[in-house]
Amino acid sequence: MHSKYLKEACVQTIEEAEVAQKLGADRLEYCSHLELDGLTPDIQDFESIFDSIHIPIMVMIRPRAGDFEYSDSEFEEMKSSIHEFKALNIAGFVFGIVKNDAIDFERTKILAEISFPFEICFHKAIDVVANPIDAIKKLNEIPQITRVLTSGKSKTAEKGAPIIKEMIKVARPTLSIMPAGKIKASNIEILHKKLKAKEYHGRSILMHF
Repeated sequence: MHSKYLKEACVQTIEEAEVAQKLGADRLEYCSHLELDGLTPDIQDFESIFDSIHIPIMVMIRPRAGDFEYSDSEFEEMKSSIHEFKALNIAGFVFGIVKNDAIDFERTKILAEISFPFEICFHKAIDVVANPIDAIKKLNEIPQITRVLTSGKSKTAEKGAPIIKEMIKVARPTLSIMPAGKIKASNIEILHKKLKAKEYHGRSILMHF
């Protein structure tokens, strides 16, 4: 781990995971279809990944592209995916559910309870809610959630920095706010001076794909 902060690289193939690990990633977020902002990966992809990857792997749980309001059948699919991946040597899960411009608290709590004791990251669905500060306060009430991925309701962490700083202020000590959004090796130090976050996330945080 970096002396000042942790770097999480977003990858969608074993080859990308190997490159990220070689370049010094502290943790991976593994997704499929990043052109759709990331969907649940095929569990078959993980048959050989642990032979070469030795850093923690977070798995995206997102059944489809588009918004984050899910039907009953989609919610059941999310629960099923979590149960399947819990059998593997992963670090945890990345998911997010909203309802009426706010966090879907009840469904989020259910997924968090199913995911326990694995790590849980509530992803950028938080950036579509009306009030992200209130959303963090609600997530404070779900102890199983360990981090939140956010661009501060902006396309980049740079533009969203003021909101991200407020989110960090209201988050409980055990809830890490992880900035994302065009974070690269070339700008992470500048962002860290502004945000002082514990960890950062990016597709190109170490390499360019």
